[in-house]
Amino acid sequence: MKWRDQLDPMEAMLAPINAPLIAALDLAGHLRIAEIGAGGGATTRAIAAATPGSTIEGFDISPDLVEAAKARAGSIARFTLADVASFRPAEKFDRLASRFGVMFFEAPELAFANLHHWLRPGGKLAFAVWGPGKEVAFMASVRDAVAAVIDLPQPDPDAPGPCRYGDPSRLIALLDAAGFRDCAAKTWRGDLQVGGGMTPDAAAEFLLASSSAAGPLADAGAREQAEAHDRMTAVCAANLRDGAVWMPARVEIITATA
Repeated sequence: MKWRDQLDPMEAMLAPINAPLIAALDLAGHLRIAEIGAGGGATTRAIAAATPGSTIEGFDISPDLVEAAKARAGSIARFTLADVASFRPAEKFDRLASRFGVMFFEAPELAFANLHHWLRPGGKLAFAVWGPGKEVAFMASVRDAVAAVIDLPQPDPDAPGPCRYGDPSRLIALLDAAGFRDCAAKTWRGDLQVGGGMTPDAAAEFLLASSSAAGPLADAGAREQAEAHDRMTAVCAANLRDGAVWMPARVEIITATA
């Protein structure tokens, strides 16, 4: 499974996003906190560490990732297999968090309306979503490298995808329509260490394997795969600093209140 196979390097690369996300959650007191799209549980564990005494539960639609998260977290958090677009928890939460987990709903209007029911009145959410694809360097570089050797269709901005809310006003409008108030966005910019610290060759392999272009590239011939890898390796080498590959990214931190 692609995401489980890449969990450790992916979590290491995305770790810098935890700090601004946690700050936006306004964690004061003992709280009930849910994380949407918890994946391998790295952000869930970071939230738990930031608010001792609170109750943390991570939700994900992937059985493999839920099992991986349970194995990594021990007793500091619970993890539940659920489609959050329709699932209703037995008890409401004080906080709702997500790091890159809310961009893939097939029916976002219904999903966010359902998530409104997860929070008690006055409860707060903080979601991290990717900015525009051109401002997330590792995504843009992969697309350019693959599109140079095979035909890639232009992404549908309305379809589920990592940069669906690169314009955060689209997500804010959905949250507002779902009944949330005080909806706002704050931009975070920073450099991400690809794979948590990799050589250019390894970084290129990691980025290609974990991208949405991995499937089309796998269907191409060996020559096209090798050329895309060579192109990505050159990009990674150009971004080498202190023995690791660093690439800039823009993230939007979205906040709202129930």
